Amino acid sequence: MDDHARAPVDRAGLVEAGPEEAFEVRRFSARLGLPGLVDVHTHFMPERVLRKVWDYFDRLGPLTGGIEWPITYRAEERQRASLLREFGVRAFTAMLYPHKPGMARWLNDWAVGFARRTPGCLHTATLFPEPDVRAYVGEAVEAGARVFKAHVQVGAYDPADELLDGAWGLLAEAQVPVVIHCGSGPAPGKHTGPESIARVLARHPRLRLIVAHMGMPEYEDFLGLAEQYGQVRLDTTMAFTDFAERLAPFPRRALPRLTDLGDRILLGSDFPNIPYPYLHQLRALERLGLGDDWLGAVCHDNGARLFGL
Repeated sequence: MDDHARAPVDRAGLVEAGPEEAFEVRRFSARLGLPGLVDVHTHFMPERVLRKVWDYFDRLGPLTGGIEWPITYRAEERQRASLLREFGVRAFTAMLYPHKPGMARWLNDWAVGFARRTPGCLHTATLFPEPDVRAYVGEAVEAGARVFKAHVQVGAYDPADELLDGAWGLLAEAQVPVVIHCGSGPAPGKHTGPESIARVLARHPRLRLIVAHMGMPEYEDFLGLAEQYGQVRLDTTMAFTDFAERLAPFPRRALPRLTDLGDRILLGSDFPNIPYPYLHQLRALERLGLGDDWLGAVCHDNGARLFGL
């Protein structure tokens, strides 16, 4: 299957990823000698919430940057999870996030059940700056949450807000990673960018932040934070793809820094909310030309080590 081609869609609008794509994704892993992939940035959330997210993309909401963004894998929950397993993804996340107070605890309650019924899912939780955030973050950790999602752009909050300080401290102590969308792509938010994250890390240098989308478009600033703080990682979500390169090209001069941070770059895809086939993200990483050892570490080994797989 050509990795730029759109996956076929049936008449009901559900994806029908052909066996060719699953075969090619598995062949990618096999060529690198990997037992599969570890994808730290995939979205599962209550269906009515996800449908609203898809509707936002369809309407070209402001946070999409007004860019046409067709959802390639618009399928029901079980089908999407099954497709990841067909791709040979051994572990994936349920990136879910609130856009207002009072929503995070409800999402976390849903996530417990989803992780229990979904093989391969790394139990995911979320948070929002509100008075009870430290309490429910602690409850989620006690319930077995292995990764958190924070979305500075959608939540429109300052990650350095004092309300979050106790939660960041708890997560740093528990060494639970946090995938955080804090870069200003595809559209800037009031608190996106590296400055607030630098303040968070100055207070909590052991916090395991995973900067989503490689920090797009402030790539070099976030690489700098990873170089300064040994627990900071970056995920590849959408970065280096043709879609992202048209919007915010990764600076070629920074490629050697990716090699130097090779043990702290993690595969992320944004599945199912991507406007191209899953395979294209893998090919985009491959064509960087940083070598099979780097590629294997990014696509599997780093995530497997982080989550003890």
